[in-house]
Amino acid sequence: MRVLVADDQEMVRSGFRMILESAGIEVVADVGDGRAAIAEAQRLRPDVCLLDIRMPELDGLEATRVLAGPGVADPIPVVIVTTFDLDEYLEEALANGASGFLLKDAGPALLVEAVQAAARGDALVSPSITVRLLQRLAEQAPTAAPAAPAGELTEREEEVLRAAATGRTNAEIGEDLFISLSTVKTHLASLMAKVGARNRVELAAWAWSTGRMR
Repeated sequence: MRVLVADDQEMVRSGFRMILESAGIEVVADVGDGRAAIAEAQRLRPDVCLLDIRMPELDGLEATRVLAGPGVADPIPVVIVTTFDLDEYLEEALANGASGFLLKDAGPALLVEAVQAAARGDALVSPSITVRLLQRLAEQAPTAAPAAPAGELTEREEEVLRAAATGRTNAEIGEDLFISLSTVKTHLASLMAKVGARNRVELAAWAWSTGRMR
C-alpha cells in the first residue's frame, strides 16, 4: 500500500511516516502544503492521501475536492487528519469526497485502520464524532428529499444499513448479525449501489436522512 502525507508540520509528517511504515505501509511522499499534495498525488497516484486541513497555498478540504470530489474521473481516496473537531469541517470534507476523517489524537491504530479502509473503498470517521454528526443531520430540516433506492432493500440489507449507520465496523456487524465478513461486504456493496453512495459514510448519512435511525 502506498500513501502520500500532507501536513504543514514536519514533526507531524515524520510521526505519521513512522506509524505507517511500522505497519508495512509505504509513504511515497510527504509534503507541507495543499498544492504540492495535489501535484505529487497526481504524479505518483498513491493508494491513499492523508491530508491536514489547515495548510499553506491550498487547504486540505479544497485539495480533497480536486483529488476525490464529485466529477473527478479517477479519484484518489483521501483521509483528512486534523486537530479541529468541527462539524462544518467534517461535512465539507465528506461533501468533497473524503473517505475518512480523523482527529490527530485518535491514535496510531485508528490511523492505520483509516488508511486501510480508504484503500479498500471503505471509510472511517473518528468514532467520537460519527454518530453526533449523523444525528444532527437527521434533526435538521432536509433541503430535499433523499433519493429513493434503485431497488427495494432486503430485510438483511436494512439490518446491515442500520448497523453501519451507528458506526459499527464490518467485523462488529458480522458478529452482531451472525454472518461472515465477506457477506457483510457483499451487503454493503449492494446497499451502496442501490442508494448511490460512494462509501459507507454517505451510506450512513442516507440512512439517517431517510428516518431509519429514529
